[in-house]
Amino acid sequence: MADELTPETPEEEQPQKKHKQRKNALYPGVSEELAENMRTGWADTELRGLEPIAQAAHTAARRAALSARFPGERLVVPAGRLKTRSNDTEYPFRASTEYAYLTGDQAENGVLVLEPTGETGHTATVYLLPRSDRENGEFWLSGQGELWVGRRHSLAEAEQLLGLPAKDVRELPEALAEATGPVRFLRGHDAVIEKALTDKVTAERDEELRVYLSEARAVKDEFEIGELQKAVDSTVRGFEDVVKVLDEAEATSERYIEGTFFLRARVEGNDVGYGSICAAGPHACTLHWVRNDGDVRSGDLLLLDAGVETHSLYTADVTRTLPINGTYTDIQRKIYDAVYESQEAGIAAVKPGAKFRDFHDASQRVLAEKLVEWGLVEGPVERVLELGLQRRWTLHGTGHMLGMDVHDCAAARTEAYVDGTLEPGMCLTVEPGLYFQADDLTVPEEYRGIGVRIEDDILVTEDGNRNMSAGLPRASDEVEAWMARLKG
Repeated sequence: MADELTPETPEEEQPQKKHKQRKNALYPGVSEELAENMRTGWADTELRGLEPIAQAAHTAARRAALSARFPGERLVVPAGRLKTRSNDTEYPFRASTEYAYLTGDQAENGVLVLEPTGETGHTATVYLLPRSDRENGEFWLSGQGELWVGRRHSLAEAEQLLGLPAKDVRELPEALAEATGPVRFLRGHDAVIEKALTDKVTAERDEELRVYLSEARAVKDEFEIGELQKAVDSTVRGFEDVVKVLDEAEATSERYIEGTFFLRARVEGNDVGYGSICAAGPHACTLHWVRNDGDVRSGDLLLLDAGVETHSLYTADVTRTLPINGTYTDIQRKIYDAVYESQEAGIAAVKPGAKFRDFHDASQRVLAEKLVEWGLVEGPVERVLELGLQRRWTLHGTGHMLGMDVHDCAAARTEAYVDGTLEPGMCLTVEPGLYFQADDLTVPEEYRGIGVRIEDDILVTEDGNRNMSAGLPRASDEVEAWMARLKG
């Protein structure tokens, strides 16, 4: 990684005349002759006649709904800033979900501001870093300059793409500090903007904004449904990739599986939507096993929970529990088939007008029945469910909303989410599981170390539901046949 002449001060906070060198840079400075040479001789690369991004009309409608919800108030929604991973390297940037939802933009340091035009209505402006300056040298001297990290869109280009007026974000903190009137701000993403608004906002009012933006995403529009299906389709191909390389994974570790799926995510999408869970053998009993450094052994199960995130930041979330050698043992099949039956009951309960909790309750009932039938817990089933005794082996809820966040709408009010009612356009997961820990002495030895989860992404439709991830088989015999075909 190159290490020359990059400053320690972030570009957006630098004076427009001098760039601070990195400590221990090999060059002592910049001569006037070199500085002058770097100012000239560059072609005009401005992009003109750009078409709006695919979701521009949808983001405009979302901003209009936001405007109607908070009339007469200034609304400030930042994308966030780069976060340091170690010393002078940063984590890959991912814009805040709320900012990307309202603008379609994903640039670091971006801020959407809705200025009230009176008692009703707002003027929306997106504040961005302009292209790095060639006159003062930041394009080659700054660590975030164009020659170091790549070209940004100019403000004029951004306006064409986003369908929004665009201004220089470096001027925004001072403007906000001087602004008057009520303000709501999406906290937790941009400390510079938050500082500028410190005496103008309240935690309660800001939380109302965050909750609204979370609940607004519950029902997906046509663009969002298309992006979610795109994410799911890529995820299906990622699972197929994994099955084809299980022999190589056995020779290495779970990380071979992680890397294989990640390749599909990066080639067809933006990234993985969350840390892939590549849990072989007893690791499948750890719900969020993301270390992915364990052995992959023939005869064990692989619980693969992974999702591709599209370039527009919508993610799939799918789980399959696969026999590594292609065939379930009798006890593995017994447990797997119980989870499959539970999931079937849960999916059947997903329909418009149903309570969000209905699919969870339907799935949990089946699991409780199986646990009683197997003699692992004392019945009757109603007692087990009332006391939650099945949770020793099921642990988690049976699903969640899905969208730009893998656990979408997380800030929504309880009455609007888990106590709410399903509507067409909602997308959720149905993912029951049974997990028998390796050290669980309350179950027969043959159960221990087996973990099974099956998860699909379900869209609520006008007349029921659609399994968006139906491209992956679920029934145990179908899984075995699918794996055999892929392995040739």
